[in-house]
Amino acid sequence: MPAVVVVGAGMVGSSVAYHLARRGVPVALLEQGPAAATGVTGDSFAWIGGSRGDWPGGAQDLREYVLADYQRLEAELPHVTVRRTGSLSWADTPGDDSRPGPGQFRIGRSDIAALEPNLRHPPDQAIHTPSDAGVDPTALTRALVAAAGGHGATVLHETAATSLQVTNGHFQGVLTSTGLHAATTVVLTAGTNVPGLCEPLSVDLAIAASPATLARVTAPAGLVKTIVARPDFEVREVRDGDLLLVVPHVEGTAALERSAQDAFQRMKAAFQGSDQCRLRGYRTGKRPMPAHGPVIGYATHDRSVYVAVMHSAITLAPTVGRLIADELVTGRPASELQRCRPLAH
Repeated sequence: MPAVVVVGAGMVGSSVAYHLARRGVPVALLEQGPAAATGVTGDSFAWIGGSRGDWPGGAQDLREYVLADYQRLEAELPHVTVRRTGSLSWADTPGDDSRPGPGQFRIGRSDIAALEPNLRHPPDQAIHTPSDAGVDPTALTRALVAAAGGHGATVLHETAATSLQVTNGHFQGVLTSTGLHAATTVVLTAGTNVPGLCEPLSVDLAIAASPATLARVTAPAGLVKTIVARPDFEVREVRDGDLLLVVPHVEGTAALERSAQDAFQRMKAAFQGSDQCRLRGYRTGKRPMPAHGPVIGYATHDRSVYVAVMHSAITLAPTVGRLIADELVTGRPASELQRCRPLAH
């Protein structure tokens, strides 16, 4: 019997399974899809950095470790590539730009043009964050799963967790579409499915599902050099010749189609040499959005059920996987996760 069952082979679950297996813990990773990263992980823009964005609640305590943990993963997993391109962001009018934070710089048109030579109309100024990076979330997640398996983890696809087996108040295992998977501890990393799995427990998980739409574009390699965050779209190259484009999400099939096409046309108009670009498709994922920041920790007093749900999961997963594995192996709470704990009734 594995000591730990991890539910959900997205980025977070795969990181937890990898870090546990690397430390010699018998672990089983259960995924409802046919492969890892087939859920919201595969629909992520995967912009990695420690300076920009919102860091609610306990996420603020984790941001300083993000880039170092990604660097560590690159050393441990030779097939993992972090694209350290930096980012450029600007608002509709120069006066709307926020003040640069640590590691950020306000730059002018000539410097913007040097960083993005294909940009037709560089703005007068932008915020440049040289340390920002991007990853291929699907490739990275599957590399983590493969490495976990190489360290002895059991990986089961098409195994959907339906409920927790609780007998006389004690956790016994995870009921799935293929039967009961017994374990001493279960780690629930299945995003928006976690609150449903935790219904039998006395734990309050305020986790909303936030839709986000991402388009995939075929383009000449190197058309976009950095991560570009304009007021009307965000785009980056995830691998040579493949772009990820954030699409403003709207409800309704026809409206979403128009939104994707409009974002694609704005992106094409922004870059010279974009005539060969093709919109390959778009998809909407339901991101888990905890109300007060990451929810990470034991959901039961007997320490048999552990939850890990957060946004942005791609950014935080290497750090969180390391810290969770350390907590489970040593039994000592990680001080970095102190503000992330679930709220028990």
